Amino acid sequence: MRITQGTFSFLPDLTDDEIRAQVDYALSKGWALSVEYTDDPHPRNTYWEMWGLPMFTIKDGAGVLYEVNACRKAHPNCYIKVNAFDNTRGVESMCLSFIVHRPADEPGFGLVRQEAAGRTIRYTTHSYATDKPAGRRY
Repeated sequence: MRITQGTFSFLPDLTDDEIRAQVDYALSKGWALSVEYTDDPHPRNTYWEMWGLPMFTIKDGAGVLYEVNACRKAHPNCYIKVNAFDNTRGVESMCLSFIVHRPADEPGFGLVRQEAAGRTIRYTTHSYATDKPAGRRY
């Protein structure tokens, strides 16, 4: 199963040159960038681990790509994404987010059916990655 979250998730994985082009675009807009990673890509898991600090003052896409590659080396079995934030309205609004690395084996999700009062049926998603404790999921 292929996790589809973020701007380019339905496309094939981006190459480093394509990542650099998107980073350069974000920098040309004056957006701040950050790199995050996780081993639980559940859609409701919005709090991924930050790799370093947000890059508010960086002006060259090579620096961002360096941090992406360092994160890939340190966490080869995690999902890694780049986020771009726009602060022109006085708040940090995310305007671009895309996955730049994913584990070789993506366990996917299951649909869990729950019967409730009356004839009500509820469905939730269950991440197979969380069947193992954090740090041993891949």
